[in-house]
Amino acid sequence: MTRVVGRDPATGEGLAIELAEGLITAVSAANYDGDNYLSAGLIDLQVNGYFGLDLNDHTLTPERVIALTRKLLEMGVTTYQPTLITASENSIVSAIRAIVAARKADRHSSLAIGGIHIEGPFISPNDGPRGAHPASEVRPPDLVELGRWQSAAEGLITMVTLSPHYENAPDFIAAAVTQSINIAIGHTDASPAQIHAAAAAGATLSTHLGNGAAANLPRHPNFIWAQLADDRLCASFIADGHHLAADTLVAMLRAKGVARSVLVSDLAAPGGLPPGIYDQPIGGRVQLWPDGRLGTPGTPI
Repeated sequence: MTRVVGRDPATGEGLAIELAEGLITAVSAANYDGDNYLSAGLIDLQVNGYFGLDLNDHTLTPERVIALTRKLLEMGVTTYQPTLITASENSIVSAIRAIVAARKADRHSSLAIGGIHIEGPFISPNDGPRGAHPASEVRPPDLVELGRWQSAAEGLITMVTLSPHYENAPDFIAAAVTQSINIAIGHTDASPAQIHAAAAAGATLSTHLGNGAAANLPRHPNFIWAQLADDRLCASFIADGHHLAADTLVAMLRAKGVARSVLVSDLAAPGGLPPGIYDQPIGGRVQLWPDGRLGTPGTPI
């Protein structure tokens, strides 16, 4: 048996956790006046890569997924959704199969990978809301293709991010929800009416709200206000101090409330690496700055 002692982050009081064969067997009060804290593991719904380990370079292997899982565990992330972005169907399916194989081959990956998040390809094709997703692979929602993904995933797909501006989006959303797939709205320039129609069809989340959007929007009738106002939608936020200005994040959190707010990292492969310039399969040449900002060389975002 292993006993780990630290502070309860909620109360500051001493806490002891007993473990046996990798499982928690007991949690109890303890005398402790040190500086270490004990907390539940972090859960991240959106991880594209980390520490040079890319999930979206079209050559994903089970070994890389396993290595990524181990790196995330070192950082306290005990559950995550590997996130695959817009690509050809063959590339998406190949990556899905690598993730499934990793879970079968590695106990840590089996426990840590809670599902697969497919971010795209059913997003806006327009510059701005599309972000770094390749325009050539953006396409309308397709239930038949979704079925092929889920077959390759052996039921492991748990989230799909899409833009509900497509005419068939409500029907796609309703059908996906019946398969226990969570539908998130993201990388969109949909109208407020289309946002609310998506929520009515069963969409439950906004993916990194405030990002994956055009730089200029109508002041009042736009998809950000619509998502903030719709209580059927929770929202995820990248709260790194760069993707959202502090005032923006505060206002968005107040609109959604803590119960409907989720923090995500949206980690990419350069995360955790030393500052420098890196060539990425998605997004091209990027510069990682000392404070964690990522942007084109010489121009941080």
